[in-house]
Amino acid sequence: MAFRKDVGARGPHVVAFGGGHGLYATLSALRILTPNITAVVTVADDGGSSGRIRQEMDVLPPGDLRMALAALCDDGDWGQTWRDVLQYRFDSDGPLGGHAVGNLLIVAIWRLLHDELEGLDLVGRLLGIHGRVVPMSTTPLQIEAQVLTDDGSSLVIKGQGAVASSRSCIEQLHLIPQQPPAHPAAIDAIADADWVIFGPGSWFTSIIPHLLVPDLRHAIEQAPGNRALVLNLVEDDETPHLTPVELLRVFKKHAPGLRIDVVIIDEATQCDYAELKSVAHSIGAEVFAYNVAQKANPAVHDPLFLAAAFREVIDSFSG
Repeated sequence: MAFRKDVGARGPHVVAFGGGHGLYATLSALRILTPNITAVVTVADDGGSSGRIRQEMDVLPPGDLRMALAALCDDGDWGQTWRDVLQYRFDSDGPLGGHAVGNLLIVAIWRLLHDELEGLDLVGRLLGIHGRVVPMSTTPLQIEAQVLTDDGSSLVIKGQGAVASSRSCIEQLHLIPQQPPAHPAAIDAIADADWVIFGPGSWFTSIIPHLLVPDLRHAIEQAPGNRALVLNLVEDDETPHLTPVELLRVFKKHAPGLRIDVVIIDEATQCDYAELKSVAHSIGAEVFAYNVAQKANPAVHDPLFLAAAFREVIDSFSG
């Protein structure tokens, strides 16, 4: 059941890093442009359905992987029906309450095949996805953050859920184990990519963790393709006090040797653009401002607008 790249398919080869709704937005945009997509997904989720399954069955948390598969589903009736099945959550007071069907399906296939990547590829074929979904590591991870409290003291908090909802000033992020193995398929995809793309998403629990896997970060630093970073539209519970400039500084702090070529920001975002461009230039990047937010809900990226932004950026580097 080995995965085979469609070498005849047109379009750039892109690797997108993240998890949850942020990665869903990026993948929804990229699939408009190319079928050659590899989603490299965080495996540190410890809450909700994923957390319960992870604790009970000692497997990779399937939730963010499920979201990436759903984002890449084909637009036809088959793909959209299976996307809805994958995302369906049981609503009951019993043990199944809150579980997503896709989480259970993925773990069942893992148990049958005894291989996470083959299982994800099989689900991908069932859904007719455009691209491939790969875990960033072969082992479940835990996020640990050193935060600054309101009284100025330093505190260590553990767990993706705790970090995501802390609303504290996060000074440093770590993974447990501290040097986890990168998934070999992720390394291979990065080496073959024309573009690697970070964001948008929860900065400390979906974006930065990729930089803390040593082999993964080294592969990204050595990647022959271009690198892009998409900034968030609004503040969230993880980063309630961080401006776009500060988000970029946090990224640089956790991967000081990583060069970025492009920083994409929504043109309506309020920030110090001179300072943003200065920080971007310090990591090798140009800032591109586009209208990428939904008109009806400016807190959410519009897949068509984001796809148009990606297309312009990719075209600008193709000459």
